[in-house]
Amino acid sequence: MLLLGPSGAGKSDLALRLIGRGFVLVADDQVLVADGIASPPPALAGLLEVRGLGIVRLPHCPSARLVLAADLAARPDRLPVPARHAGLDLPLLGLDPTPASAPDRLILALECALGRASQLAGSFAA
Repeated sequence: MLLLGPSGAGKSDLALRLIGRGFVLVADDQVLVADGIASPPPALAGLLEVRGLGIVRLPHCPSARLVLAADLAARPDRLPVPARHAGLDLPLLGLDPTPASAPDRLILALECALGRASQLAGSFAA
């Protein structure tokens, strides 16, 4: 999944919470995307900025196929309509990264994007 938003939106913090749930970092701050595959710029591979702690080196994945984009600057509607990222042609989810449930919401959205969970209404409703 690709986390989008301006500086200070909570991308790195959300990534850290996802890592705590078993996900693996591809890159923090920026990624290179080619043919739907995200990879880290060599100088940033494995680095994560943790506010109040600094920049830490973590295990990372050299590349990953993107299946979902989450815009942390867009405040989600209660029952959003399906949307796609125009440039990457990925399902696009508006997500508030601040609630404790944000990682779980993103994981559930990923399950929907992969077809492993279904919805009656909302971002992934068919």
